[in-house]
Amino acid sequence: MYFLHGMLHARTFFMLAMGTWLATTAKSQDSINLTNLTNYRSTATGWQMAGDVIMDLKTANSFRTSPGTTILYNTYSEKQKPTDLFTSAEHGDADISLDFMMARGSNSGIFLQGNYEIQLFDSWGKTNVNAGDNGAVYQRWDESRGAGKQGFEGMAPRQSVSKAPGLWQHLEISFQAPVFDASGNKLSNAKILRAALNGVLIHEQVEISGPTHGGDGKEKPMGPLRLQGDHGAVAFRNISITNYNRPKPVLSDLQYAVYKTASDRKLISTNKKSLQSGKLTVLSATMNNLPDTFLLQYKGTLSVSTPGTYQFRLSTAAGLGSMFINNKEIALFNRPSGRAKSELPAGDHPFEIRYSKSMDWAKPAVALQVSGPGIREFLISDQNTNGGDPVDPILISASTNTVLRSFIDLPEKRIVHAVSVGSPEGTHYTYDLDNGALIQAWHGGFLDATPMWHERGDGSSRPAGSVEFLGKPAPGISTLATADAAWATDTTGTGYKPKGYVLDAEGRPAFK
Repeated sequence: MYFLHGMLHARTFFMLAMGTWLATTAKSQDSINLTNLTNYRSTATGWQMAGDVIMDLKTANSFRTSPGTTILYNTYSEKQKPTDLFTSAEHGDADISLDFMMARGSNSGIFLQGNYEIQLFDSWGKTNVNAGDNGAVYQRWDESRGAGKQGFEGMAPRQSVSKAPGLWQHLEISFQAPVFDASGNKLSNAKILRAALNGVLIHEQVEISGPTHGGDGKEKPMGPLRLQGDHGAVAFRNISITNYNRPKPVLSDLQYAVYKTASDRKLISTNKKSLQSGKLTVLSATMNNLPDTFLLQYKGTLSVSTPGTYQFRLSTAAGLGSMFINNKEIALFNRPSGRAKSELPAGDHPFEIRYSKSMDWAKPAVALQVSGPGIREFLISDQNTNGGDPVDPILISASTNTVLRSFIDLPEKRIVHAVSVGSPEGTHYTYDLDNGALIQAWHGGFLDATPMWHERGDGSSRPAGSVEFLGKPAPGISTLATADAAWATDTTGTGYKPKGYVLDAEGRPAFK
């Protein structure tokens, strides 16, 4: 008998569920404990804990809960609206991560430092979004600007990637607090360095000149996280804040020496006499008269104020690199970039980098990024060095029904006979011709073809929106002896032959 494996109608599947970005981080996090409300100011009303929350897809602000202590929700009703909830702890520069669930038609938000709102809204199904939609940096407000002009400076998300009401959505924000001098004068504005909704970048380097509409009003170096509760039903879980308030490490007493190309993998030059040497004020490979290939050795002192585990990310253009701290090798990279970590006490540490450039046609460049306890990753080397020419992304839109063949890389496998199908509604999917099955669906932008079409390329493209993987590739249809028999892992010996697809009058494929 024949059995169907999974769902073959991508649009139907997408209406039921979309993907969640699973982000990993090496940083320790100061997590807000949601097992009770003691981490929040006691002045708020209308907030409770639950073990599960179900939001009705069809009825506005309708929800039901089950007992537990893992989910924070507001007991919203038109007759009794909850007040906003403020954390007891305050933050400055911080990464904020949380899951949230919207009821149908609901409206909420999170205020960074109590002042700068990231809008949470039921924007499911919207193709064109604005500064009032889910994930937007909400607008500022000034009554003196006149009727219809009070709102200004809001920032819409780059694309619409919202999920349906009743589904958990994931938001990650890297926030830079405003900076003030000793007299309280503001030196620089608050900034959203980066924000991602459901795994898709929606903001980057967005400066906020002052409190958004509904903010507390007075800007300050530190402030609480504020959850809006009076505009509609909303639930939160897995809220975490990583504070970055520790002094950054400093590189000093830098010296360099240039040798002929290293002769072995340990990056040790066989010629002990340097071609040139000198002092540097910053880690860089911009010195004059460098040969096309070389070994460049840097030595200096790394000073850290906070003890703990430090992460290093080294990039050495057109060559290899190695790192030493306290005269001990902590990394030897077999590619032009790599990561390393080291447990360091507070104090000064001898520091060394070796950069072996072996490709004579490329520009030399070295870049070192550092992060640590309470320290956001930053570039400790030359700020003007990017390690190579920037590449503009090659994006394919789907303003009409669009079909594209390419390789598709799943988390564990490359699909070599993949067909990606895009629609102007913003719902897209990829079909595996080898197995006759859907392998992924997503909402938002269609495809990023940079890996395929930039320079030589590798033949692959990737979704430009919030993606849901549909499991490991397997035949969509299989002949089984019984319903309990093992499903075939590939089509070998099955007689399955893909017959391509035909397009309907609107350019949508039907696979055969």
